[in-house]
Amino acid sequence: TLSVSENEDSTFDVILPLLHGPNGEDGTVQGMLELLNLPYVGNGVLASAAGMDKVIMKNLYAQAGIPQVNYVWYLKKTWENDPEAAYLKVEKELGYPCFVKPANLGSSVGISKAESREELILAFKEAFQFDRKIIIEQGVKAREIELGVLGNDEPECSVAGEILPKKDFYDYKAKYEDGDTALIIPAEIPADVYEDMKRIAVDSFKALDCSGLVRADFFLTEDGTIYMNEVNTMPGFTPFSMFPLLWKHSGVEYPELIERLVKLAQERHAEKQNIKHTM
Repeated sequence: TLSVSENEDSTFDVILPLLHGPNGEDGTVQGMLELLNLPYVGNGVLASAAGMDKVIMKNLYAQAGIPQVNYVWYLKKTWENDPEAAYLKVEKELGYPCFVKPANLGSSVGISKAESREELILAFKEAFQFDRKIIIEQGVKAREIELGVLGNDEPECSVAGEILPKKDFYDYKAKYEDGDTALIIPAEIPADVYEDMKRIAVDSFKALDCSGLVRADFFLTEDGTIYMNEVNTMPGFTPFSMFPLLWKHSGVEYPELIERLVKLAQERHAEKQNIKHTM
């Protein structure tokens, strides 16, 4: 429990909110830390909330010109009022295969791949168990490439890494239970593709007004087309997680990475103290 009175100095130098999912990385805890005026590592309220909501994220990226796969989204009430219209819209605008996801959940929970109307119906029902809003994305045959982004107003990127799931897609069980994945760092991609990914990662970081860190996740097709999948505003942070490993292979060891994140948090907090809120 955090408790800071008006008449005593904070005993916290910097908070590391290493939390995932709703009420952790969605801006709620970040809002509490803002109210307490405490420096904290990572993204602020806006970036955290927008990064958690896949629909809001993709809408912002579409406006910013970030390349993405085609998508549609639905509210539960809209789907319940006319499910047939929802299925027809997906089939007309995306086709099969497609992926159905809760809008506001991480770790691949509630995600299904649909290759037919029957599977699409089941996928809608599954995703709506976890959220009132879902997103449906066009399926593409592609490699999964990830970059770490570090910084505030002038972010920089790590080397690229590749996820090689043995299953059809990188679901919750593959991530946390089976261990049926391999992490290839650095990823074997052409230099020009890597440069394009770095540019898109930085553009994506800035489009959400991110700070501190994100992990930028891409799809790379056989013909070299790059799609931004999503950014994770508080990626896994064990020494064996992708984000720290990407930076380790970029020459930044785990202790130095923590130190840099702390300094970025202090830098952002100090800048905020100089901002006027009244005339």
